[in-house]
Amino acid sequence: MIAPYGIILAGGRATRMGGGDKGLLRLGGRTILSRVIERLGPQVADLALNANGDPTRFADTGLPVLPDTVAGQVGPLAGVLAGMDWAAGLGASHVVSAAADTPFFPCDLVPRLLLAAESAGQPIALAATADGRQPTFGLWPVALRDDLRAALEGGLRKVVLWTDRHGAAEALFAGTPDPFFNVNTPEDLALAEGWA
Repeated sequence: MIAPYGIILAGGRATRMGGGDKGLLRLGGRTILSRVIERLGPQVADLALNANGDPTRFADTGLPVLPDTVAGQVGPLAGVLAGMDWAAGLGASHVVSAAADTPFFPCDLVPRLLLAAESAGQPIALAATADGRQPTFGLWPVALRDDLRAALEGGLRKVVLWTDRHGAAEALFAGTPDPFFNVNTPEDLALAEGWA
């Protein structure tokens, strides 16, 4: 298999942080997004960012910025779909998603997702911890993009409801701090600063 492409999901509204882009918050002297790019970039063939609104705010990343292709800011699956469409246009068979507000995710995320999908014979793989699935961190076959588009246009919003329809393997991760710790509040940012 050709290495999958990567999509960083930054399309959320960040309401618990008072709005804005959580990925652009500073953590240890750098943006959270720069940390995500540093972790995901070496694991994929190419990388893009899913975000809505003015794309120039991410110009310094050098990444293509892909808006949702389904109207209404319907959640992370819309970002996954944007990534699938982009990757399919470049001839890739799969895309891996990661959240823009999660600075400590594993540097072996992609190979472990690929192994989980292959070992279980499933088309999709999601990261998981002892606390459950991490549905914004997944391996997605671009062949399912039309099905995903139809599901979103039909009102589906919950990631696992869609993945369970198609079969999803799990790649189990553990560690301290939680490898999928995400920055949702000012308190979370302060906690992450201590770890960074």
